[in-house]
Amino acid sequence: MVDFTDTPEQAEFRAMVRDFIEDTATVAERPGDDPLMERAGSDSEGVTLRWRKALAERGWLGPHWPKEYGGLGLTVTEQFILNQELAGRVGGISGLLGIAVMMFGPTLILTGSEEQKQQHLPKILTDEFEWCQGWSEPSAGSDLASLQTRAKRDGDDFIISGQKIWTSRAHKADGMYFIARTNPDAPKHRGISFFWMYMDLPGISVRPLVNLANRHSFNEVFFEDVRIPAANMIGEEDRGWYAAATLLDFERSGIGNSIGASQLVKRIVDLANDLPEEETHLSERPMLRAQFADRAIEAEVGMLFSFRIMTMQVEGLVPNMEASVAKLFNSEMTQRIAQLHMSLLGLYGNLWDEHREEGQHGAAAQRYLQAASSTIGGGTSEIQRNIIATRGLALPRG
Repeated sequence: MVDFTDTPEQAEFRAMVRDFIEDTATVAERPGDDPLMERAGSDSEGVTLRWRKALAERGWLGPHWPKEYGGLGLTVTEQFILNQELAGRVGGISGLLGIAVMMFGPTLILTGSEEQKQQHLPKILTDEFEWCQGWSEPSAGSDLASLQTRAKRDGDDFIISGQKIWTSRAHKADGMYFIARTNPDAPKHRGISFFWMYMDLPGISVRPLVNLANRHSFNEVFFEDVRIPAANMIGEEDRGWYAAATLLDFERSGIGNSIGASQLVKRIVDLANDLPEEETHLSERPMLRAQFADRAIEAEVGMLFSFRIMTMQVEGLVPNMEASVAKLFNSEMTQRIAQLHMSLLGLYGNLWDEHREEGQHGAAAQRYLQAASSTIGGGTSEIQRNIIATRGLALPRG
């Protein structure tokens, strides 16, 4: 059963978080910074880094992690409250907290050795080491288990050869966690192992990929006989797929996406109310007004999915099908919200010019282009529907 109310202790913690956010906002954000004005050349990355530094200094990047690994030992509910309040202030929080906090760290806690936990988890919480994720390959995206990057045993080492693609922030990262094929003769899901490596090793090269929104966050990464210690394997040999699947469940469970969507809908509503009628013609567009209502309702439904996942985590469960439901719903909703923003502005929404006020300095166009990938990253909508059908509804495989 989902409980939406705070205990007195939780209410006190929520008030503490809100005070922290209010104090930090004056330092971390630029004067007049508007989440709708995500124009090219903005200081969005600088803002993110300042927020993350403030959270790290407070010990709030992963406060529910065990104390022996640098956490504060808080409850999952308190972590949820922190994420909820942060998302309400800065929108989606996956970029703010980073993949190490949101995905790799929780997976390492479940599957890593004690030495690996002691080595990596404290550095994640102090934000002194940045990670990237080596998952997709040119011929292994949605069908990730078809990956061909090889990890060949050589005494006390593994030699890595192959390529990864769509690797976010590989050009900034200190290390990569990745999966590679260790047994080419095994069934494809059973011959994969989970590793980590430093990004400055000989044989690693990174090539930039620029996305539709003209941003460089993705990269191709090439491995040419990269040698890593066998001790860099996380979990059991040939069973890395199961650790990877657990990590994907964490990726798809995020509270920040649904709260960020709710906040964005409210900002677009405010924009609609602020713009003159002769620009929006809202009184003559009943279908557009209905879309505002639909998006607001959907944002609240997304919140319910997030609360369900939080309740499972409180009970010590790892959401699986439930995470796919949330990911599917939130990513498709993201695209509909982007379309609403464009529709409100009409033809001005197509403008992408930071020097012109029309079209929100290009914010609508940028958001629309960025939203195109939301139903691909983290597993396509088709993959999520397959998971829901087979694991959630027990339907036979086609």
